[in-house]
Amino acid sequence: MRNSPSPWRSSLLLAAGLAGCALAGCQSMHRRMTVHSDPPGAMVLVDGEEQGHTPMSMDFIYYATREITLVKDGYETLTVFQKVPTPWYQYFPLDFATDNFLPFKVTNRHEFTYKLQPQVAPSTEHLYDMGQSMRNEAAFGP
Repeated sequence: MRNSPSPWRSSLLLAAGLAGCALAGCQSMHRRMTVHSDPPGAMVLVDGEEQGHTPMSMDFIYYATREITLVKDGYETLTVFQKVPTPWYQYFPLDFATDNFLPFKVTNRHEFTYKLQPQVAPSTEHLYDMGQSMRNEAAFGP
C-alpha cells in the first residue's frame, strides 16, 4: 500500500508551483490601450516615443497619466495628458494575485479618441508684419 503524501508536503508543492508560475511569467493581466483620431492616420507619440498611426493599439505595464501627442500634416499638433484609470482589482494587495495567479487571462482595455483641428494658415499681411518687426529688431536691437 502506498503512503499518501503528507499535508505539509502537499502545501510545499503547491507553494513551489505558485512561485514557479510567478517567476516563469504566468501573467494573468493584459493591459492594452487604443488611440483613435478624427481624422485617422495621425502619428501617435506616447510619453515621447513614437508608437504608430491611428488607430493604434499598444500594451502597457502600469497605470499612469500618459502624455499622448498626435501629429498629422494639415492639422494642429495635439498634446494631451491622459489618465489611464486603474481598475479596482489592480490596487494593492489584490494586484499581486490578479497579475500572477488567476487561472484565466484578464484583458483591461482603454480606448481614447481625439479630434484634430485643421491648421490655420496665417494671412499674408500677418507674415509681412512679422517680417517687418524682425527686420526692425535686427536693425535697432530688441
